[in-house]
Amino acid sequence: MSEDSTPRLRDLLRQRSVTGRVDVRDDVQRALPSGLRIATAYSWRLLVIAAALGVVIWLVMLFKILVIPLMIAILLTALLWPAFSVMLRARWPRWLAIVVALLGTVAIVGGLLWLAIWQITQQWGGVQARTVAVWGELQQFLIEGPLHLTPTQITDLLDQAGTFLSEQGELLKSGAIAVGSTFGHVATGAVLTLFILLCLLADGGGIWAWTLKLFPKASRPAVDAAAQNGWATVINYARTQMLVAFIDALGIGLGAFLLGVPLAVPVAVLVFLGSFIPIVGAVVTGTLAVFLALVYNGPWIALWMLVVVLAVQQIEGHILQPILMGSAVKVHPLAVVLVVAGGALIAGIPGALFAVPLAAFVNVAAVTINSGAWRTGADPDGDYIWRTVPRARRRSRR
Repeated sequence: MSEDSTPRLRDLLRQRSVTGRVDVRDDVQRALPSGLRIATAYSWRLLVIAAALGVVIWLVMLFKILVIPLMIAILLTALLWPAFSVMLRARWPRWLAIVVALLGTVAIVGGLLWLAIWQITQQWGGVQARTVAVWGELQQFLIEGPLHLTPTQITDLLDQAGTFLSEQGELLKSGAIAVGSTFGHVATGAVLTLFILLCLLADGGGIWAWTLKLFPKASRPAVDAAAQNGWATVINYARTQMLVAFIDALGIGLGAFLLGVPLAVPVAVLVFLGSFIPIVGAVVTGTLAVFLALVYNGPWIALWMLVVVLAVQQIEGHILQPILMGSAVKVHPLAVVLVVAGGALIAGIPGALFAVPLAAFVNVAAVTINSGAWRTGADPDGDYIWRTVPRARRRSRR
């Protein structure tokens, strides 16, 4: 065999070996059912997406002391933006608009807290007296009711409860350092939130322009249009949610006042603040109002208080929200429950607070990109999880 034929023979054997492996692989692929091949293709892609989401969630939890102030600052910016933009359009200096917006917010929140504290101090004596009376009635029920407890047994139960609390004292002491650390985190988060809020109001456009440069140049128009639509959605959601929270607080607080339930103003303040957490906040604050009525006014007033709470929430959910939002924000109850529950499981109260606006932002941004509406600036055509683009905005683009 000549020297020239040896390399050719080696190349021929290598090619035949490779071709054989390819043929075997193709035979295996053809032998698999098409449904199994499609399911496998979906499965490994879903696993990659789940792994990426898991890494993102892990990073968010790791840097929560930074992420939570950032999200709070963004939501506060969305709440302040309508009034802030009106002042800017009226040619106010930006620094003056920032000062007025911040001081106005502090004045409103401070006024609500002052009203709550003022009513608590005014009715504290009556609340204490009623508490003593309710405790006496409870003791009388335990003695004369179906349990037929004796005063000695009641005293023993109280002693056991006191012993249990004293045994937990060491746990409380051991957690003092953790509590101090939590207070330190809260203080740091508050300062960081204020700083981010000032930066967003002062130079939000410049910050977004710099952020946009992080994306590839070809994708910047799509990302910019998606973010603009998403930001408009968050602003509209925050503005409408504030109005809804005010109506809930006014209705439940006024009902508590007319029924003679104590601490009506603090209850209204809690309802206002709790309404920013969809579903969960309204249920918890409404339950608190009914509980106060039950303890201090008896079961019949508590029943009427429950009627008031349910009536306010039903009117707000089925009449006021469609009128206030129109087709601007139609949030399906199932979607709200799922995203709020998921956010609460992942990040507790902050997760429940930010779940709906974050999901609305992602929803509109994704539809804007997928529909190709970013090329023309028209309203994106597609099926939203819920429609969150303001009606006036859609008409202005046509």
